[in-house]
Amino acid sequence: MKQQAFEPGKYYHVFNRGNNKQNIFFEPENYYYFLKLMKKYFKDTYTVFAYCLLPNHYHFLLKINDNENLPNVYSEGKKRIHQPFSNMFNAYSKTINKKYSRTGSLFQKHLHRVEINEEKYFRNLTLYIHLNPEKHKIFNDFREYPYSSYKAYISDKPSMIKRDEVFQYFGDIENFIYNHNQRKIRMDGINEIEDIDY
Repeated sequence: MKQQAFEPGKYYHVFNRGNNKQNIFFEPENYYYFLKLMKKYFKDTYTVFAYCLLPNHYHFLLKINDNENLPNVYSEGKKRIHQPFSNMFNAYSKTINKKYSRTGSLFQKHLHRVEINEEKYFRNLTLYIHLNPEKHKIFNDFREYPYSSYKAYISDKPSMIKRDEVFQYFGDIENFIYNHNQRKIRMDGINEIEDIDY
């Protein structure tokens, strides 16, 4: 299936899993290295609103920056706007393959992306991403899971996550926390996730 192209100024749900459903993270330092690469490669091109890294897959909720906020190499069309993703995943894969003496592709061939164009989709997807560790029975309490953006939202520490923008979708931080604690996700518009067997 042909993937839709990324476009400046648009919001996307980006997700993928390990090749043959195998793990892409093997120990804590792998998750932290992935997040370090994310900050390095995304900072000038993508705005991140939510993420969750699980042993064999990941989810991002992000926006491609507007043309005026993109590096010239992307806004003028000299390079394709998905290049930071490619660079990040290539860097991560090379490090993991070398560290664990493995060969071959670490990730499935194509990065999945779905455009987000409704507020309810944005809200529901934020919940879905943060609740993923419980959904897949990887962690008992999503609020304590160390490899998602949820903790960044309830912290006052500096973060690349755009807290205030997301809180506006929920009304305020209290309602953001309340909606998460209810653990109820309306799957309106995000059914494509359910079709993927992780």
